[in-house]
Amino acid sequence: TVKVDSVPQPLALAGPWELRFQPGRGAPEKVVLGQLASWSEHPDSGVKYFSGTGTYTLRFKVPSDWLRKDRRLVLDLGRVEVSAELRVNGKELGIAWKAPYRLEVSEALKAGDNTLEVKVANLWANRLVGDEQYPDDCTWNRDGSLKEWPEWLVKGAPRNSPRLTFTTWKHWKKDDPLVESGLLGPVTLRVVEIRVVK
Repeated sequence: TVKVDSVPQPLALAGPWELRFQPGRGAPEKVVLGQLASWSEHPDSGVKYFSGTGTYTLRFKVPSDWLRKDRRLVLDLGRVEVSAELRVNGKELGIAWKAPYRLEVSEALKAGDNTLEVKVANLWANRLVGDEQYPDDCTWNRDGSLKEWPEWLVKGAPRNSPRLTFTTWKHWKKDDPLVESGLLGPVTLRVVEIRVVK
């Protein structure tokens, strides 16, 4: 029989979150989120249709009595669409690419103030749907394949379009539903007690 007197309740890391986006992909440099939500639900079209990597930053406090030799601390990211790279206090802790999105963070944490960075990459679909909001700048066959290489591409000329992507197949239409993207959470810091059984 092993007795554990008490384990602290998980600490909810609720925000506000600062979210920075890769430049040159149509999104603003950064936004501040009061709570986590899919990029596809954001009112700014640059965020709504963004595809690439966004970096979330949050500062939070860890109680000093949580950091003991017989305990491990695990960061649970909740839902992520699609993959997440984790850094705590500047220390890289790995990539979570499938559920459950959990990584041990014990060695990187300190009592008091800590900084969490979660770099999330999503799929390409939303950007392609976003580009379909603009007029075509190339010619398509009825089956959705490219009819001919556009002149701007052949000549290496600047593209006279707000579109950010180019494909040889029309994968999506402008009214197609967007896929959920980003860090959806809830994000919690969990305490695990270690007991050696002989």
